[in-house]
Amino acid sequence: MAKTSDYLALDLGAESGRGLLGKFDGERIVLEEVHRFPNGPVRVFDTLHWDLPRLFEEIKVALRKAATANPGLDGVGVDTWGVDFGLVGRGDTLLSNPVHYRDARTDGMFEAAFRRVPRERIYEITGLQFLPFNTLYQLLAMRLSDSPILEMAETLLMMPDLFAWLLTGRRTGERTDASTTQLLDPRSGTWSDELCRDLNLPRQILPELIDPGTVIGPIRRPLAEELGIPQGLSVLAPATHDTASAVAAVPVVRPRGVVDVVGPPDWCYLSSGTWSLLGVEVHQPVITADTLKYNFTNEGGVVGTTRLLKNIMGLWLVQECRRAWARTGREVSYEELATLAEAARPFAALVDPDDESFLSPGDMPARLAAYCTRTGQTPPQDEGAFARCALESLALKYRWTIERLERILGTTIRTIHVVGGGTRNALLCQFTADACGRPVHAGPVEATAVGNVLLQAMGRGRIGSLAEAREIVARSFPVIVYEPRNTAVWDEAAARFASLVPA
Repeated sequence: MAKTSDYLALDLGAESGRGLLGKFDGERIVLEEVHRFPNGPVRVFDTLHWDLPRLFEEIKVALRKAATANPGLDGVGVDTWGVDFGLVGRGDTLLSNPVHYRDARTDGMFEAAFRRVPRERIYEITGLQFLPFNTLYQLLAMRLSDSPILEMAETLLMMPDLFAWLLTGRRTGERTDASTTQLLDPRSGTWSDELCRDLNLPRQILPELIDPGTVIGPIRRPLAEELGIPQGLSVLAPATHDTASAVAAVPVVRPRGVVDVVGPPDWCYLSSGTWSLLGVEVHQPVITADTLKYNFTNEGGVVGTTRLLKNIMGLWLVQECRRAWARTGREVSYEELATLAEAARPFAALVDPDDESFLSPGDMPARLAAYCTRTGQTPPQDEGAFARCALESLALKYRWTIERLERILGTTIRTIHVVGGGTRNALLCQFTADACGRPVHAGPVEATAVGNVLLQAMGRGRIGSLAEAREIVARSFPVIVYEPRNTAVWDEAAARFASLVPA
């Protein structure tokens, strides 16, 4: 029997962080939850920050629990979302608490950047979707406000790299997360000297780049002693951008003897959670007039792949509605909301989930209602109607995105693989199948943690290829299939929805 390897995946999502132990016996992976904790931003004066000190304490709790129960732990890997970063100065000094991407400091930064470098040139260099919170605009905001800590910084570390530095003392930049900055050239795989020069951003602080699966180094000796864990426990870089890890765990299995060709894919992934990341896996960046027109992004994947995708606002709309109702004393569970949404009138109101008014935290029901009024629709009147509006609109945005991916690549998408926490929302999965007219294969739920474990195992030489990794996922976790039904009514709604999306 093959030796079992144990890997700790530290996955920091938008609502919660978790330490999940992945046990791999050579055939299957079993996940065990070690520690779960809330993860949300904190406001200090007028700035929204990461709650970094508390999160690091939670990570230490997860490490202690995992290493105590599994003294032969083979690795630890950290992943979280992209774009956010911390700055490290002389003497390994963290210069400030990192700012959260939903902070308002990047307001107006598109215009400021495009005055210096044309929008088309930024896209030609980076192939990255224009999102107001990309690292480029966060740094530009700091530069234009004469930030003193930017002047003092020696190294910029993206958030998963920052946690790895806190654990090991080594400063590195893992490629998949670096690819979310809009400062990386995806063709060459190097930082863009041109953008740094023309935007007056400090090129010298951008870190050395490493690939997923790289051993970063052992846990710092004082930290290991503090936690009472074995000396020499290594931190590895998974695909530290959570979507890249989730996509690595998509359980696509080809028939025996059939290999993926270098050509247009016939399946897409949908990493569903606070954000929805919908796209395809390609073998090189796709940077064209159409990808610019439709604002698609080229982000780094594993083993040299590129993730051509679109960021869609996702279940944030529902999450913020729940928080708004909770502030008024009305606690509504996700299960109750799903029941209410299913009973609500279909297609009563639709929104473009990516309207900029929905981005920042606040009174989401009021914002959804205002959008409906602005677009000549009757606003939802109760919780079920708001939830149904959000879920139907998401499903229709997925259809809109898939249709444009097919046009860009000249392919037909036959299957949608949904992974992540959104797979628990059966109503959204069925809406997605119905709206898109394609079967939805939903699972695994903890795809990001699974991908994190897979990349650690690949780095240790236990798994030889991405295809082998995906076969392991397919053997290890259940997948629920949702077949499309009653698609004609969705075709009518899609025509209505298209008028809401900017051309």
